[in-house]
Amino acid sequence: MNVKLVIRVKLLPTPEQASALQATLHACNAAADHVSHTAFTTGIKRNRELRALTYSTIKTHWSLGAQAAQHVIKKTSDAYASLAGNLKAGNLGKPGSKRFRRATEKPLTFRPDGAQPYDDRMLSWQMEQRTVSIWTVAGRVKRLPFTGDESQLLLVARHRQGESDLISQKGQWYLLATVDIPEDTTNPAPQGFIGVDLGITNIATTSTGHRHSGRRINRSRKNDRRNRDNLARRQSRSAKRRAKRRAGREARRTRDINHKISKHIVTEAQRTGRGIALEDLSGIRERARLKKPQRVTINSWAFAQLGAFIEYKARRAGVPVVHVHPAYTSQECSRCHHIDRGNRPTQAEFSCRNCGFVEHADLNASHVIADRGWWTWVCGAESQVPALTLIA
Repeated sequence: MNVKLVIRVKLLPTPEQASALQATLHACNAAADHVSHTAFTTGIKRNRELRALTYSTIKTHWSLGAQAAQHVIKKTSDAYASLAGNLKAGNLGKPGSKRFRRATEKPLTFRPDGAQPYDDRMLSWQMEQRTVSIWTVAGRVKRLPFTGDESQLLLVARHRQGESDLISQKGQWYLLATVDIPEDTTNPAPQGFIGVDLGITNIATTSTGHRHSGRRINRSRKNDRRNRDNLARRQSRSAKRRAKRRAGREARRTRDINHKISKHIVTEAQRTGRGIALEDLSGIRERARLKKPQRVTINSWAFAQLGAFIEYKARRAGVPVVHVHPAYTSQECSRCHHIDRGNRPTQAEFSCRNCGFVEHADLNASHVIADRGWWTWVCGAESQVPALTLIA
């Protein structure tokens, strides 16, 4: 299996080139709004049928090329398919709820600067010159320079596959290029497993003794929540804009921290010839019984993102990953495996009532996870990590 990544490449257009790119996004998304209105009023949302209804109109009215027009129609069709999937899964509330009605009572709309897909007929890469040639409504822009991390650009040169998306963020221009990287051969005989315990005081604790503390991060998150609440009470346009900017900064900070933690864990596992054992936390929010203040703290950190980063980095490095059942990992003794709620006299302390073993609670839990990971591997139930699509 291969690992799919989405790599962001920064474009360096002149003011004239940037104007052409912006006009292109605006035209494509205005055309997508027209296609969306047609799909909503007629009930026809499949790509082929929508193309028969709208292709000629959007191609002529918005001066789109043939490929651009087809991508606009497919983008709209895919958006309605995604909406249908979310409605079916209950992600937008129950039928009749305010959120459900808001999603279904009017056509989908597209932001003027929303991403636009480009295929190889509309976009060509000159990797040695670090330039691209890209279609716009003002004509083809040639020798448009780009930049990025050298290691990531090398991946684009070697493994780019499929379409790339043109996006605009805060006046900067980027291409999101999909790369399909062959993963390394998974280590068939790991020398044990590194257990990873996820938590709040310590975001991740490994059975090798490394603790990635969350104290400073938690203080920042507490300040972020307080600022969000203050802005939410104001209900002004400027407050909403500031809240949106803050949310973006928080998400980027969280992503950066998760990348660093996952890289450290995978690098250590690869260096020592071990695998990685993670708790299977799917559905944990529905199963866990927490007080209201605890819900805010626990549910606000992107543990699923951290787990996904560990998995895809491990696949690239050939490190096996297993998922173990999370039940009682915090109450089980890693020495004698006695399980007792009284083994946790405090949040940070583990003291076994059976054998007297004393250890930091998170470190003990990581040892339990490592043991369960080893037995899962030995019994032949190693985890099959699903294909992931992530922005590097």
